[in-house]
Amino acid sequence: MARTRTKMLTAALAVLGLTTGCGAADMTKQASPFAGAQGAKTVTLSVQSWVGAQSNVAVAQYILEHELGYRVDTVQVDEIPAWDALSQGRVDAILEDWGHPDQEKRYVEDKKTITPGGGLGVTGHIGWFVPTYLVKQYPDITDWHNLNKYAHLFRTAESGGKGQLMDGSPSYVTNDKALVDNLKLDYQVVFAGSEAAQITQMRQFAKEHKPFLTYWYIPQWLFKKVPMTEVKLPPYKEGCDQDAAKVACAYPHTPLQKYLNANFAKNGGKAAAFLKKFSWTTEDQNEVALMIADQKLTPDQAAKKWVEGHRSTWQKWLS
Repeated sequence: MARTRTKMLTAALAVLGLTTGCGAADMTKQASPFAGAQGAKTVTLSVQSWVGAQSNVAVAQYILEHELGYRVDTVQVDEIPAWDALSQGRVDAILEDWGHPDQEKRYVEDKKTITPGGGLGVTGHIGWFVPTYLVKQYPDITDWHNLNKYAHLFRTAESGGKGQLMDGSPSYVTNDKALVDNLKLDYQVVFAGSEAAQITQMRQFAKEHKPFLTYWYIPQWLFKKVPMTEVKLPPYKEGCDQDAAKVACAYPHTPLQKYLNANFAKNGGKAAAFLKKFSWTTEDQNEVALMIADQKLTPDQAAKKWVEGHRSTWQKWLS
């Protein structure tokens, strides 16, 4: 979902499973009962609050348990606290990070308590989106210069007479309030509360064919159910989002990364080696996410189904 998701985000554990999107409680102090267990084949994974991240963990957990014989625990932690938990060894790995430069410098470069675990294979992007059916009616609505002209279409009871820009959880690190101010847009950021709540609202708007403008991100399974088109914000340039208060540019495209506790990376045996090799495509992640969030499979059921249908993909992670 940093979810800027370079500074982002930010996300509540996944839609309909653990909790989704963006509103996860800070569980940093909830140490796994398996963390640091002596002589036991155990792994503790941090689960971020959006369903894509839940999908990564579900598949990794399934393979660790059924192919490598590990006992796996998962801990739900918000984005920034997850780095603290990883550094302290409360969790062994974060499988989807959208970019947190401050934490990388502190823990990877300076303290060396966290080590990069390689790319996830998925590129993330945050943006503002409108339903494609609205674009067919107002083709120029995808240019941010024209948003004020259409602000009246997006007014809600919560937006105070302005257009509503729907966000997910307040826990996500986003640039949206700064963008509204700095681009002088007649909009109010309104938080749905979580990824799940945001999805519910978007699906209801789409069912009624109503206008909506929303903060959203790729990869995301919902695009298969509600086609959306991105609004073009001022182009992203390196460093344009460095000062959070002055941001006036689009979000970047971010190759998503994995991070491991440094001690686990060195001494975690087959589990650490497997997690370093874990890398799949946006299509793979969306396939699992769709099963969890839309088809109502449990994460374990979705992982089992994906694993059974993609043996040639995951066997490479074990070699």
